[in-house]
Amino acid sequence: MRSPGLVKGKALFFWCIFAPALAVMLWLTVYPMITVLLTSFQHYNYISGARRWAGLENYIDILRDDLFLDSFRNTVVYSLSATFIEVALGTALALLFYGNFRGKSLFMILAIMPMMLSTMVVSSVWKTLYHYDIGLLNHLLQALGLGRIGWLIDPNSALFSLILVDLWQWTPFAFIVVQAGLASVPQEIFEAAVVDGATYRQTLFRVTFPMLKDQILLLCLLRTIDTFKIFAKVFALTRGGPGNSTETTSLFIYREAFQYFKLGRSSAASAMALLAVVLLSIFYLRKMLGKGEA
Repeated sequence: MRSPGLVKGKALFFWCIFAPALAVMLWLTVYPMITVLLTSFQHYNYISGARRWAGLENYIDILRDDLFLDSFRNTVVYSLSATFIEVALGTALALLFYGNFRGKSLFMILAIMPMMLSTMVVSSVWKTLYHYDIGLLNHLLQALGLGRIGWLIDPNSALFSLILVDLWQWTPFAFIVVQAGLASVPQEIFEAAVVDGATYRQTLFRVTFPMLKDQILLLCLLRTIDTFKIFAKVFALTRGGPGNSTETTSLFIYREAFQYFKLGRSSAASAMALLAVVLLSIFYLRKMLGKGEA
């Protein structure tokens, strides 16, 4: 039987090792969130550092701001569209290339290359491809007898063009996650389904997808969080234009804080974006834990 002194000594050693990392994590995550939340209820003068209590005024102000509402709507459309299309394409590719075949290793290396590139490099490449006059995409459309498209200069296509860039870069991530999930499923389960006379469709919807439920929901959670804070692609490709068609919440927060120095408004917008992400995360987590079912 372990002595109380030995148990306490191990606990003390554990906390001595763990405490510095915990302190750094709290300093870099919890403290900024609390600061932003407090600032959202204040009028903060960036130059003098003076603070004045504002209550809900900042929240009411941005909720009446058409630019913020447009940015929030664009962010939701971008996040949900990119997430679900990437998960669907990644799942389809994982099913298509399931199993071992010649050249699979090379295919996997080529598949993950887009996600290995930095966002700014990807944005620079796609900005050239999207160019109205010299872009490769418009040259291909003309070769097919179709008209040119103002990918980034037409309000009707700009947001879709940004989503397309995200699909190219991050669908490989969805493919890898689902592929790993498939590899973890025992082959005997599929063989048993075949022996029982199950068709491919029945095996897919009654065996494969239920076994991959947690991986797919986790993938949706990760991609929703990542796409909801989209900033770099928008900043590099459109700067929120044309008009407000690609304005996102992160870009709105950046401008309010670092161009107009309205830190109270930017903090309120940050808090609302955080609340939206938390609600979406809770939805996915409830589904993963089986509490979202009736």
